Amino acid sequence: MANLASAKLDAESHLLLDQTLLQMPLQLARRNLKTAQRYVERDIASVTKDLKAAVAAATKGSATQADALKALDKMIATMKGLEKKLVTLQEEEMKIHRSSKARIEHLEELYGMQSLMDVKYDGWSRTRLSRLLVDYLLRSGYAESAALLAKEKGIEELVDVDAFELCVKIEKSLREGHKVQEALNWCQDNKTALKKIDSDLEYQLRLQQFIELVRAGTSKDGGDDVVHDADEDGDQGYDTAKLLQAREHAKKYLLTPPAGSTDIGLVGRAAGLMAFDSDTEVEPYKTLYSQSRWSDLAALFLHTHNSLYSLPGRPLLHIALSAGLSALKTPACHSIYTSVSSNSASSTTTVCPICSTELNELAVNVPYAHHSKSIVENDPVVLPNGRIYGRERLKKFNEKVGTEKGWVRDPIAGVSGKRWREEEVRKVFIS
Repeated sequence: MANLASAKLDAESHLLLDQTLLQMPLQLARRNLKTAQRYVERDIASVTKDLKAAVAAATKGSATQADALKALDKMIATMKGLEKKLVTLQEEEMKIHRSSKARIEHLEELYGMQSLMDVKYDGWSRTRLSRLLVDYLLRSGYAESAALLAKEKGIEELVDVDAFELCVKIEKSLREGHKVQEALNWCQDNKTALKKIDSDLEYQLRLQQFIELVRAGTSKDGGDDVVHDADEDGDQGYDTAKLLQAREHAKKYLLTPPAGSTDIGLVGRAAGLMAFDSDTEVEPYKTLYSQSRWSDLAALFLHTHNSLYSLPGRPLLHIALSAGLSALKTPACHSIYTSVSSNSASSTTTVCPICSTELNELAVNVPYAHHSKSIVENDPVVLPNGRIYGRERLKKFNEKVGTEKGWVRDPIAGVSGKRWREEEVRKVFIS
């Protein structure tokens, strides 16, 4: 009964790890809709404005036939441009719908299985493992390998290769390319959603633009626009054009801190940068000038991206592996007694996955399993070789194979295995 109960498939528990599977298409569809609304509102406003101007000119009699035709051609061109944009968005929308349908069908398959022993479950779990591997490859920056694996396994609609490719591209442009434009474009595309989660990503990107302008303006090797100080050496100069550009940039983007920001002194510290060059040792300006800010921006972008799409910060493969290791781990798995068949003092067996050489080290830092219900046989006893059985089952086995009275054999070793005296069998207690 215990084995049958443990083999029963609980679909709800299985899908705890797959909650994000439908979240990404939902957010992509929402972004697609917002983009379409923005295009329609902008182009309709432009057409309406041109139409009103043409009507007003015609009413006053100042417009010629050529002017009227020119205005109409402009409006037609605008509407054709809008149509082209909406067709592209519609194709993207249909792709999202196909992906959502495939994912729902994939998850629904699980509800048609009653047991973990079902042959269909083996195929479903392999598909799930492929999804986890693709997710891991995408997060690690191996987008091409991830795409090839998804294509080979036929799960293109169950993974988000395109979305993660863009994410990795933007993250790399920040961390390695030291460029913010792609990240700013992404912020613009997701402006409404970012506002709802009180993200300060765009503000931090604008601040980095300001820092780079000031860095260029206070550089010692300035160009033609450099105005030198009245230093004795006369070797330090300032690019006034860059500094003026930095000031205008700050007035436009940095005067109003983002909603939810607790760092009220950030604007003042940023303004103070204009009094120090990039070689300064004075804090906090040294930190603001530091190149490590690019890595911080990349990490902030990844965190914001994952929050926006309700994705975990770690790869799903890591989460699944940690949960599996924790579910199987017991204190005996890392005891001083090595789990090998030749060690008679071992209280574990080599069939334990955690005790295997492949997983033992990985499981060191995960918590122990917490079992609210014991499935250990009644009256457990341990043989000298470390294997544990219920006393009644051990007795019935030895009676069945005809073991001499007063002796016991290991059910796994069978009749050809070593035998021990009953006095050598010790009772064990669950702790």
